[in-house]
Amino acid sequence: MSNTYDYDMLVVGSGPAGQKAAIQAAKAGKRVALVERDNLFGGACVHRGTIPSKTLRENALRVSHMRQNAALADFELTEDVEMSTLITRLNDVLVAHDMYMSRQIDRNGIGRIKGRASFIDNETIRIDRVQAEPLTVRSKTVVLATGSYPRNPPNMPIDHENVLDSDSILSLLYLPKSLTVLGGGVIASEYASIFQALGVKVTMIDKYPKPLGFLDHDLCDTFVKVFEEMGGTWIGDCEVEHVSWDGISEVTTECSDGTIVRSQKLLCAAGRIANVKNLNIDNAGLSLNERGLITVDEDMRTSVPNIFAAGDIIGPPSLASSSMEQGRRAASRALDIDVSNMNDMIPSGIYAIPELSAVGLNEAQAIKKYGGSVVGRANFDEIARGQISGNTHGMLKLICDDKGEKIVGTMIVGEGATELVHIGMMAIVNEMEVDAMVDSIFNFPTLAEAYRVAALDAISKRP
Repeated sequence: MSNTYDYDMLVVGSGPAGQKAAIQAAKAGKRVALVERDNLFGGACVHRGTIPSKTLRENALRVSHMRQNAALADFELTEDVEMSTLITRLNDVLVAHDMYMSRQIDRNGIGRIKGRASFIDNETIRIDRVQAEPLTVRSKTVVLATGSYPRNPPNMPIDHENVLDSDSILSLLYLPKSLTVLGGGVIASEYASIFQALGVKVTMIDKYPKPLGFLDHDLCDTFVKVFEEMGGTWIGDCEVEHVSWDGISEVTTECSDGTIVRSQKLLCAAGRIANVKNLNIDNAGLSLNERGLITVDEDMRTSVPNIFAAGDIIGPPSLASSSMEQGRRAASRALDIDVSNMNDMIPSGIYAIPELSAVGLNEAQAIKKYGGSVVGRANFDEIARGQISGNTHGMLKLICDDKGEKIVGTMIVGEGATELVHIGMMAIVNEMEVDAMVDSIFNFPTLAEAYRVAALDAISKRP
């Protein structure tokens, strides 16, 4: 085999991880190409996930706020609302994002190859192109950033019209009158609460007792409380045995305990697995692990030394923010560029209604690490801004060490949580003590005042 390479690095996939990997390598003066099969840059994050779902969420919030302020305006959505009207300006956002990314890719001298990649061997890639001959390229290093796709159980009759997955849910033509959501994870919780806020009758079913079980129980309880107050139904500790569509207008979900739920549509949100379709990873010496993902080390290197992977293809935390950092790290390590240790202070952002966000240690982790924990709480209904905005179900928690002196974790539920959490993140990164938070002055009225209230509460509980 020739030692001549067409590129120093070939990046497959243009989502958050792929973009940052390619740019990092290009800025280091390397020959880089980015392979993308879609017409626009961004991957599933931009076209089927983050941006479309958050666009829908913004309109769901508007609808919810208008209903809450019925005294000002008698508002109801019209019958048979088209989904396209609820994802307004989406195409404008996608085109603008693609233009921005294209300029950035071109400015950094990154080659663009449109097509579907597959391994011939660990250094040789075949790229099948539309209306063009296949292209074969050799690259010293390959970064896989092809994302993930929904894990669809074999007994789930997904037809993408009546029984949908997390990729096809936004392809609905009309807003359904009722929806069953199977799952209790991030995607399930986001879509269930968004559709419920839009006035759809939503039932969530999961085998675990609470949704979002990786968060502290009081945040989970708050989410369920708000979801049910909006009219939703949560059914936990429930195993789904059979799902069927009657061929006309109704999906029936049968559970092992005899529970039967009927709805117009059903969303199966059973997690996601690595998107390696048609990549022929076995030709490169790679394979998926037992969770259907690509295994990497702390440098994002796979079991094949010259192949790296980043983003959803390697699994949790499966956040756009973490994927970007993983992409940069993969490129840096592949090119022997010094890079600092990846900060584990990555905030989680759950764009449900209400929002939930966390960073650092939760209560159980703090107790395990320090032998105890002091927790300060601030309820948004005790904060002026919370009352003004109607955000009264919200809550902010400061997790402290066993002495109640150092802030080690922050958890928030309520609108604005994904923005507020960064104050807590910076406090943890800079090893800020609780007393310093008390001495800080926040604008009034703001939700950020909750930090000072929670800090005062923590101090009052010191042993």
